[in-house]
Amino acid sequence: MQNIEHIYIDGAFVVPHGNEYFDLFNPSTEQVIGRVRLADAEDARDAIAAAKRAFPAFSRTDKAERVAMLRRMHAAVVAKEDALFEAIVEEYGAPVSRGRWMARHASDVLKQAADTLEAYSFVSRAGTAEVVMQPLGVAGLITPWNSDAGFICGKLAAALAAGCTAVVKPSEMSAMQTRVVTEALHEAGLPKGVFNIVTGRGETVGAEISTHPDVAKLSFTGSTAVGKSILRAGAQTLKRVTLELGGKSPFIVLDDADFDEVVPLALQAGFMNSGQACIAGTRILVPQARLAEFEQKIVAAVAEFQSGDPRDPRTSVGPMVSQKQWERVQRYIRIGIDEGARLIAGGEGRPQGVESGWFVRPTLFSDVRNDMTIAREEIFGPVLSIIAYHDAEDAIAIANDTPYGLQAYVCSRDAAHARAVAARIDAGRVLVNTLAHEPAAPFGGFKQSGIGREYGKYGLEAFLEPKAVLTA
Repeated sequence: MQNIEHIYIDGAFVVPHGNEYFDLFNPSTEQVIGRVRLADAEDARDAIAAAKRAFPAFSRTDKAERVAMLRRMHAAVVAKEDALFEAIVEEYGAPVSRGRWMARHASDVLKQAADTLEAYSFVSRAGTAEVVMQPLGVAGLITPWNSDAGFICGKLAAALAAGCTAVVKPSEMSAMQTRVVTEALHEAGLPKGVFNIVTGRGETVGAEISTHPDVAKLSFTGSTAVGKSILRAGAQTLKRVTLELGGKSPFIVLDDADFDEVVPLALQAGFMNSGQACIAGTRILVPQARLAEFEQKIVAAVAEFQSGDPRDPRTSVGPMVSQKQWERVQRYIRIGIDEGARLIAGGEGRPQGVESGWFVRPTLFSDVRNDMTIAREEIFGPVLSIIAYHDAEDAIAIANDTPYGLQAYVCSRDAAHARAVAARIDAGRVLVNTLAHEPAAPFGGFKQSGIGREYGKYGLEAFLEPKAVLTA
């Protein structure tokens, strides 16, 4: 049983002013495994004040100093990898293979930010003017529960690389992971106030960060509904805003695709992170003429996807993070059935033989129309919809017929054909015959999947403002 009694402000672990306690659960057992004392609005104000005090000196540090700092942070998080891995598996329920990747990702983003910064020039020419990229100020970073450490480290790395100071509000549901990351970053020896981490509720800490006049930049990852509220809150002071929001990503299987190769990719894209991923390929678009063949292969393949104990190396799908999330996924499965979609794998309830834990049966629907609820709304669980199309033009139209546009996938034997289709998809990233991640490439969404971009120089520049200097 872990009791987490401290937040991190001005270079020190401090007891929050807030006195509300929040229970932490192991989603595999539904048992309480700890509790965290939550920060409140006063704590958020203290953290913002510390970041504001630190900004003038920190913003004047040179590139070499910040590169060295990021490399120290990277080494410190690497040293905590095993502890972070344990927290991810216990508190979030990530399968061990995914959990190890998540723990390494948290340190990798710090190294990648250091590499990006090292190659970046803050000064350029525009005609007769010199253009200087200047840090914005205090950054408010609000992160979700589905990759807690990765989002904390990734957003913080970009902010600090730019010369901004930061206040991080992680999800209260991920406090064990947050503690490991905070301890690691503290050991990296950054100046006081440069980063502050205050675990609290969105309606208190998040709201204070989103409206406070001393916060110049907001970076949020989470639901589209909350992202809209953050955008409204920041508008009063015209904060610069980066929002990485929901998705309903199409996985387009073109008519010449090799199903033996494509089916495993489709399931990995759809069930990644136990389905709790904004980039999950949850709409599988399949040519009508080959639908029966595709169904046969994918039903056989999904039977090999084990949902259960995350410490079993055979497990591909872990539990939902909370009972609320489990109930949300069950509701969408019922809606799919009620609206006339054909259930071909999985369904309501827990997997066979699983008596406790917030586990979901990996679920596939076919005969899904793109106007059905399960094709329109983000479920955030291992529930996939197969949508038949007539030709490539129809596939492109269906893929783009969504309020979202975060990521998309296109599979074909003909790479040129696949790239031609990819060029017409409205999404921030399109993956052709791969599930690869490129950390230097921009990441973010079209339409209601967000505003702005993260990673690489694009993520760095999200924390910078260009200033033109003209001289006689």
